[in-house]
Order: sequence, then structure tokens, then C-alpha cells
Amino acid sequence: MLIFQKTKEDTTTSEGIVATLSDTLLGWWDAFIVKLPNIGVAILVIILFFILARFFKNIVLRILRKHMANRSMRRIIAKMVYAAIILIGFFLTLGILDLDKALTSILAGAGVVALAIGLALQGTLSNTFSGVMLSFLPRIRIGDFVETSDHAGFVHEISLRNLVLRQPDNKYVIMPNSKFIEEPFVNYSLAARGRISVSCGIAYGSDLRAVKKMVLETIEAHFPQQDSERIEFYYTEFGDSSINFIVRFWIDYVKKSQMYTAQDEAILLINDLFNKHNIEIPFPIRTIMMPDGNKNLKE
Repeated sequence: MLIFQKTKEDTTTSEGIVATLSDTLLGWWDAFIVKLPNIGVAILVIILFFILARFFKNIVLRILRKHMANRSMRRIIAKMVYAAIILIGFFLTLGILDLDKALTSILAGAGVVALAIGLALQGTLSNTFSGVMLSFLPRIRIGDFVETSDHAGFVHEISLRNLVLRQPDNKYVIMPNSKFIEEPFVNYSLAARGRISVSCGIAYGSDLRAVKKMVLETIEAHFPQQDSERIEFYYTEFGDSSINFIVRFWIDYVKKSQMYTAQDEAILLINDLFNKHNIEIPFPIRTIMMPDGNKNLKE
């Protein structure tokens, strides 16, 4: 009798489960039929946003090609725009399907996840935002010659994390974007012209005015100045063995090799000029007194 009652209870339970499952499936089917127009609209919306995302991605790429030389950064920003538009379409689709609770849960979860990621990756995110800022800064471009407190070289690449400098010896320096953007740097490529200087000294007794005139004429002949530029010549001091001067002039100067080349040429010109007119460029002389006081020896 007990066995029979147990079997009957199991049968009743099984029938209840089947009935509940059947009611649930029928409810889902009815909801699907009712929501069928919304589902159709949602599909059309998500397809439309895929098309719009691709369209705006191409537009962003065209705009960035005119204002940003870094190809990798252009692609990354275009992909970010593409993903943002797809995300907007996804949220709009959830709204059309009346999945407001799911949308709220997703946004809340995304906020918590974003906060956790932000705290864990502060340094990385700082470099990322610095990389985006560097890509849009008009004062630094790929190929510019820049100098920081520790390094100098050509800007080879700006990524979301690092800035890469190619030094004149063909060695590469990789530094975090945040460090580069927070410290002062010199960009030699911003202006096409720059001023350089050459120092020298002449012997005491030389005709200072004649030397000044000859040096100015020689530099002017080989380094033409433009617009308001001018060559400057100044005697700076009475040195131990010479009267020292400095001459400053403007050249085409967007990288340091041009400065070294111009200085080299100017030194050769001044040396040839002084040799031609027997103008002495003295070297330091020391007089050594011998112990007996009878001999002087010059070095």
C-alpha cells in the first residue's frame, strides 16, 4: 500500500513539472509572437548601426589622415569610434525589446568593471590618454627631431603606450607617453630656421675692428640671412691669452646635424680668413720659473 502511494505521488510530481515546463514554453512562445515586430525592428536597427559604424569609421580615417601622421593611432581611434557606435546600437536594441532591466544591469556592471579596471591600470590608462594627446598635438609629429633632458632623436612612432625616438646613432629609445608629455622637450623641427653661434679668440695687438668686419663679411657671403635676420658679432672678454669673440647667424636648422655642419664650415672659413691675413689664434701659454730663478721656460 505504501509503495503504491509513493508511485502515485511521483507520477503527480512528474506531471506537475511537465505542466509547468509546458506553460513556461507556451508563455515564451506567446511573448515571442507578441514581440515579433519589435524583434524585426531590433534586427533592422542593429544592421543599420553596423552600416553607420563602418561609414563613420571611414570618415574618421579620412579626417585623421590630414591631421595625424601616426598610422597606428589613426587605426586605433577609428576602431574606437566603430566600437562606440556598435555599442550605442546594442543598447538601443535592448530598449526596443523592452529589456530595460537587463540594460540597467549591464550598465551597472559595466560601471563597476570600469572602476575596477581604472584603479588597476592607472599607469597604463595615463599612458594611453597621453598617447592620444600626443597624436593630436600640432607641436610634435612623426619625423620631428626632439630633445628631452636625457635623450634626443627623431620621433619614430607614437603608440597608445610608448613614444619611440630614433637617435642619430640609429639606436631606439622607448619611453612612456606620460613621462614624455609631463617633461619639457625641445622640438627642432617646428621652425625651418634657427640661430647658431661660433666662438673664437684672436691675439692681443690685432686690429679688432678690421677682424670684426672681415668675419661679418665672410659669414654673410656663405650664410645668407633672410628677412629680419642678421649676423651678430660680439667681443666677449679679455681672456688669459686672447681677446675672445662670438659670432651668431641663422641657418636652415631642423635637426642637429645641420647645426654641426654649419659650425664646421664657419670654423674652416674663419681659420682660412685668419691665415690669409696673418691673424693669430693664440693658444694658452704658461711661464715656468726654474728653481735657480735664472731660466724661464714657456709651454
